[in-house]
Amino acid sequence: MNLSKHSVQHILPYFLSLSIFALYSCDNGKDPDVATTDDFQTVPTSFPIAAGIIDEASGIAPAQYLNDYLWSVEDSGGPNAIFLVAKNGSSITPYTIPGSSNVDWEDIASGKGPDATKNYVYIADIGNNGGVDRNNTIYRVPDLQVVGGSFAADAVEKIQFRYPDGNLNAEALLLDPLTLDLIIISKEADRAGIYRLPYPQSTVNVITAEKVGNIPSLNLVTGGDVSVKGDEVLIRTYLTVSYWRLSSGQSVAQALTTPAKRSFLIAPEPQGEGICFDKDLKGYYTLSELGNASSVSLNYFKRK
Repeated sequence: MNLSKHSVQHILPYFLSLSIFALYSCDNGKDPDVATTDDFQTVPTSFPIAAGIIDEASGIAPAQYLNDYLWSVEDSGGPNAIFLVAKNGSSITPYTIPGSSNVDWEDIASGKGPDATKNYVYIADIGNNGGVDRNNTIYRVPDLQVVGGSFAADAVEKIQFRYPDGNLNAEALLLDPLTLDLIIISKEADRAGIYRLPYPQSTVNVITAEKVGNIPSLNLVTGGDVSVKGDEVLIRTYLTVSYWRLSSGQSVAQALTTPAKRSFLIAPEPQGEGICFDKDLKGYYTLSELGNASSVSLNYFKRK
């Protein structure tokens, strides 16, 4: 979506809240008992993205079988295709999702699903700027195992849902890899609602999402991701990234109802919406819509 669609009264609360997220956690130490630290570089390694292909990039996720690639999607007005993006930005290839329709694709996730032997891609058609009365759709399809393959029409599943409290706009989809629950974060000027679609999700009936709560002191969320191990979560806005490390037995939905462990100011982007962990957990990537800029980059923030 275009940033210009927000009225001043919607944007103002967001900027007033920036002071909260500009502060780092008091805990800057590194825990020797964990395999990874909770601190990341704030200056990214940037890879230029050619203009004219994914100018409306609204989400990114790791390609589970193709280690050198990420998946990305474009939002409203984009094709019913996802884009295989090389991690160095050198190539971008579209792959059509048969039987799908891009009303407003706002995020993408990847990981496990109903068949434990396969990895899946989850495409979130959850944007709704105008509050239109409609079903939201998450397309689920087995991930591609080779470059140059194609998605089979008979393998594409539709998970349709509605919110229990109105027609909401959302731009963040998370997959809990341990429970296989799907988590949607609403994009509102005064809060970030947490909604859960418990596994197994019906592909026949329209589901009513469960309202879990709100993320404390966060609003206008544009993307999110869960680590492949299921113990770390990233949630982004246009200017900040918030980080959670889950305790043993804690679900993603439960963790998000608590304050983030750390918050970072992100490197400036024209209109940042995409974020995902690298599959090897050495860092995370962000990607922006082009907006009014002349170019964008795929940014990689290495873990310290």
